[in-house]
Amino acid sequence: MGAYFILFWTAFVIGLSGAMMPGPVLTATISETLKRGFRAGPLIVAGHAILEILVLAAVVAGLGHWITQPAVKRMLGLLGGGLLVVMGAHMAWTAEAAVRVALETRPDPKAAVRGPMLAGILTSLSNPYWAIWWATIGLNLASLALKNGPSGLAAFYSGHIFSDLAWYSVVAAAVASGRRLCPPPVYRALIIACGLALVGLGGWFFFPAALQPPPA
Repeated sequence: MGAYFILFWTAFVIGLSGAMMPGPVLTATISETLKRGFRAGPLIVAGHAILEILVLAAVVAGLGHWITQPAVKRMLGLLGGGLLVVMGAHMAWTAEAAVRVALETRPDPKAAVRGPMLAGILTSLSNPYWAIWWATIGLNLASLALKNGPSGLAAFYSGHIFSDLAWYSVVAAAVASGRRLCPPPVYRALIIACGLALVGLGGWFFFPAALQPPPA
């Protein structure tokens, strides 16, 4: 039970860190919420989740065997851990600019035409960081989760999607009610805290992989 708890909250913290940074999904959430109300936020996350369940289906269908090989696990640990450290440090360092961009984000007229679930799919696909994240950090976490079988993978996926649902529901609620997303000092502190958490998690992934002898 403890392993599932750790998987869930590790995935939640990493997912929340990504969700809080300004990007296409944030823009679509604001656009769709202005047009359709609060329900647009959870529906956009549902579209985003469809893509990610397809990735995990690929893991279960055969990719899982490949990513649990020692050489591949070591490579994913090095790439994923290193990327997390870089992302976390950049996130904490640029928190001030990120808050300014997020609070000044304006609606995307194209997003309002697509519908919330489709907007969630298209904005995720249009974001190159989404593919990079899954190719490194996401597969690394999936590899760790598979040590606990399908239940471990479910714990990882649940934590990741719940972080998106929690954050974009807050965004949708704030936009629908006409309030600001979050007081700038609080938002800045949250981004810095998440960035530092990513640095710590990245080190946790990177150093065991770096110290592991390369497979013969």
